[in-house]
Amino acid sequence: MNKLNIVLSGILKNNPTFVLILGMCPTLGTTTSAANGMGMGLATMAVLIMSNLVISLIKNIIPDKVRIPAFIVVIASFVTIIEMLMKAYVPALYASLGVFIPLIVVNCIILGRAEAFASKNSAFDSVLDGVGIGLGFTASLTVIGAVREVLGSGAIFGLPLGIADYAPLVFVLAPGGFLTLGYLMVLFNKLAKK
Repeated sequence: MNKLNIVLSGILKNNPTFVLILGMCPTLGTTTSAANGMGMGLATMAVLIMSNLVISLIKNIIPDKVRIPAFIVVIASFVTIIEMLMKAYVPALYASLGVFIPLIVVNCIILGRAEAFASKNSAFDSVLDGVGIGLGFTASLTVIGAVREVLGSGAIFGLPLGIADYAPLVFVLAPGGFLTLGYLMVLFNKLAKK
C-alpha cells in the first residue's frame, strides 16, 4: 500500500467519526467547543501513534492468548503519559476534558487500529496509520466542536463572533451534539462519494 494512501485512508475512507462511527463517547462528550474537540483529538492521536508503533514492534513476542490485554497495557501506559503531560502543561484543557482523557484507554479506535493494522504491519506503516486515523479523528472533533460552538454560543475557539444573542443554547447541550454529528456525518459521506 502506498504510504500516502495509508495516511489519506485514515482521514477520508476510514474516518473514525464520520465513516467507521467509532469513538462516539468522546466525540459527543468533548465537542462543546472547537478547542476541546481539537485537544481531545490531539491527545488521542498521540496515544494512537505511539501505541501503534510499540504494538507493531512487539507483535511477534506477544502470545496470542494475551494479545488484547498486552495491547491495553501498552495503550494505558501512553494514556497515563499524555494525561500527566496535559495536567502539567495545559491544565485548563485537562480540566475541561475531565474523565474523557483516562477513557482514551478503552477508546475502540485505538484498540481497533492496534488489532486491525499495527499487529499486522511494519512499524513505519503503523505510525502512518496512527497519523492518518489521528488526523481524521482530530479534524472531525474540531469541526463538530466548531459548529456546536458557533451555533450554540456565537464564538469560535473562544473568540466571540457577535452573534451570541442569537445562538440557541441547545447546540452546546447533548441534543445539539447528536444533531450536529448527524448532519455532518451525512455531509461528509455525501462529499466523500463524489
